[in-house]
Amino acid sequence: MSDAAVGSTPAVDDPRLAPALRWGVLGAGWIGGSFADAVRDLTSSTVVAAGSRDAEKAAAFAAEHGVERSYGSYEELVADPDVDVVYVATPHSHHHEHALLAIAAGKHVLVEKAFTRNAAEAREVVAAAREAGVFCMEAMMTRHLPHTAMLREIVQRGDIGAVREVRAGFDVTVPYDPAHRMFDPALAGGALLDLGIYPLSFAVDLLGHPDEVRATGLLAPTGVDAQETIVLRYGQEALATLTTSVRTTAPGTATIVGSEGRIEIDERYLVPTTFRVENAHGVTEYDGRLRAADGSVVEEGKQYEAAEVARCIAAGLTESPRMTLDQTVELMEIMDDVRAQLGVVYPGEVGLASGEVASPMSAAASVFVTSPSTGPAGA
Repeated sequence: MSDAAVGSTPAVDDPRLAPALRWGVLGAGWIGGSFADAVRDLTSSTVVAAGSRDAEKAAAFAAEHGVERSYGSYEELVADPDVDVVYVATPHSHHHEHALLAIAAGKHVLVEKAFTRNAAEAREVVAAAREAGVFCMEAMMTRHLPHTAMLREIVQRGDIGAVREVRAGFDVTVPYDPAHRMFDPALAGGALLDLGIYPLSFAVDLLGHPDEVRATGLLAPTGVDAQETIVLRYGQEALATLTTSVRTTAPGTATIVGSEGRIEIDERYLVPTTFRVENAHGVTEYDGRLRAADGSVVEEGKQYEAAEVARCIAAGLTESPRMTLDQTVELMEIMDDVRAQLGVVYPGEVGLASGEVASPMSAAASVFVTSPSTGPAGA
């Protein structure tokens, strides 16, 4: 906009200036590779080891991402004396087990979101980390990004008045395949834990814990959630409307509406991005993206969470003030509530479908099961 002012982002330290750590990546999939590349290229830390249950896969991962050594078991990885902190990058179904494995070995741990399958598992991991005195954090990178810090500052100082509504979503089309991890109940599949955690964490970061959660959605033929809309109510003051889906692809924008203005966050609010504040004073544009030495924009964001871990450990902290363990448990409780309303239960869980573990804040939901012809396969 020609009449827009340019705002400054707050003092979020360059991740390349954080203290150095030696990382071990537990899990040799795409997300682990993305993290390893971000650590290697955009921090002062090093990924010294990678572990998989398949030695050949671990070796290939190490070669591709410049990792010093690889292991054919997770037990060997967490036992490596050169590993300071373990990044758990396995499917949601195994986060609980693997986080506990790393903690029992005395390692600090960063656990990929969603932290665990449910709040009960999250509480066990949190209790173990606190008893062992090791650092532990959920890998929700959005919490640590420059534009997120500025959003919080703008909201807190009242630039748009009282927040009345937050709207956010994250949709990525995944063709239906019952064997794919996104549709496999045994791997804790579904849109919510993989994608929906982003808009949910974003809203709770800005507004806090809700008074009521309502959810409606569509289930894949395998019984996991394929699409849902979640509404969080904050007394009579504000609502958050959050959407997620594996049946559609959307730009990933977000809007914060206040009594005296609004904030429009550009495409992919979950990674470093730009946004605009519109109020009685006009329009102010902000750019929270990191730039490389050649001036090009860095679109990755995992370096910020890695840097947060390094700074916290160097300061003697066992959890991050930006993503506390109590906040992680609260988010898992909300997702338990949503899944209880949708009727999504993973193998080995008890009570979610019947609402036995749902929060009193929950309300009835409408749930429909998609067919392969009209569901994700046809998206």
